[in-house]
Formats: sequence, structure tokens, C-alpha cells
Amino acid sequence: MTPTLSTPALVLHTTKYAETSVIAKIFTRQLGVRSYILKGVRKGGSRTKQNLLQPLSHLDLVVYNNPKTSINYLKEIAPHVDAENPAASDTDAVRYALRFFMTELLYKTLREEEPMPDLFDYVVESCRFEDGELSHHPIRFLLTVSQYLGIAPLDNYSSREPLFDLQEGRFCYSGTQALDPTPSQLLHYYLQAVNNGQPLPITTLNQRIALINNLLQYFQLHLADFRNFKSHEILHSVLQ
Repeated sequence: MTPTLSTPALVLHTTKYAETSVIAKIFTRQLGVRSYILKGVRKGGSRTKQNLLQPLSHLDLVVYNNPKTSINYLKEIAPHVDAENPAASDTDAVRYALRFFMTELLYKTLREEEPMPDLFDYVVESCRFEDGELSHHPIRFLLTVSQYLGIAPLDNYSSREPLFDLQEGRFCYSGTQALDPTPSQLLHYYLQAVNNGQPLPITTLNQRIALINNLLQYFQLHLADFRNFKSHEILHSVLQ
């Protein structure tokens, strides 16, 4: 008999399966990223409502855990205790766009390999969206996730090495893929904020948009199969 396991989880992606079911890619705290079949969720009268499967919905699951198959079944699914319903709480466009941005980043970077409980806890905390830092949230999230993925930019900024090279992942004097002085310095300030608790820099909307695009390019250079990222375009439009 296939053993079961209880775990908190975050929804990353769903795909229709058969007539009434879905396959959900879910970031679980206990097992890492896993795929599960939810039988009958799309038919009328289903006990499992599809609004539980919104991006980054925080759930409590009981899952069948057969290591010999890549797709298992869910036995039980419920909202996590004290978790906010994203469909109800994200009433403004910025928070909703941020949630989609975070979801796409995790979906495109996490692999079905091993548990990452510290990252899971960080994502849960990040979904609380502190009002004073919404405009900085995407950059902070990108930089923090890069640490968990092992591709964090090296903050060796100095007057002798003031330009950040996207390919090398560090600051340098010059480079074929080096950012200009202003975005390089802003990246340094953000790294100071993320790594050392320094205050977030004062930036313009255009500077933040440009730096988000730079960091997505950085992810593409350092992670295989990271491509066709789209949600930042929606985020840019609502940040206007």
C-alpha cells in the first residue's frame, strides 16, 4: 500500500487532465516540488474547489508518496491554518501581479529533486506583502531566491570594480556583459539590503524595471532552461 505523508504546500501550476481532473505542480515543504493528480476537481459538486488552486495558495495536504512514480495522487487538501486566500486578499492589481511573478519564477527555477524548507518558509513570509516595500519586492525576491538556488551575485563592489558583469556574476572593472555604472551601483545597494539588512535604496520606477529585467537576464545566463519569462511584463504595467 502506498504510504501517505502530510505537508504544507504552495501551488505553482495546474494543467487540465482527462475530463474533470487536473495535474498540479506543487511546492511542498516536506518533499520539494512534486506533481499530483486531483481527481474530479473540475466537475460540479466536487468537494475540492478550484479556487484552492490559485497561484501560491497555501495548503495543507495529505499525499500518496510513491517514490517510483513522478505523479502521485492527493488524498486530502485544505487551506493552511491561518493562511490567506489569495483570490480574496489580493484585491489590488499590484499584489496580484506580484503573486504571479513569484509563482512563475519558482515554477521555472525549482526542480523536482529535494526539499527546500527554508525557501518554502521564505516564500510564505514573502506573500504577506509589506505595504512599504511593494515596489522593491520583485528585486528582493529575485536576489533572495538566487541565494537558495546557489547562483547569488557576488557583492564585491568597489571603486576599482564598479560594474556588475552578468556572465561572471560579480563586479569587475569592465566586461562583455557588464551593466552600466548606475544599475551596477543600485544592484550593490540592493545586495547590501538583502545580505546585510541595510536600508533599501531610493530608486525610480524605470530604474527598478530595468534592474528586474537585468536580473531575469542573469537568471537566464546561470540556469539551464530558464526562458520565456512573461509575468514581469504584467508587473511592469501595473507598477505604472
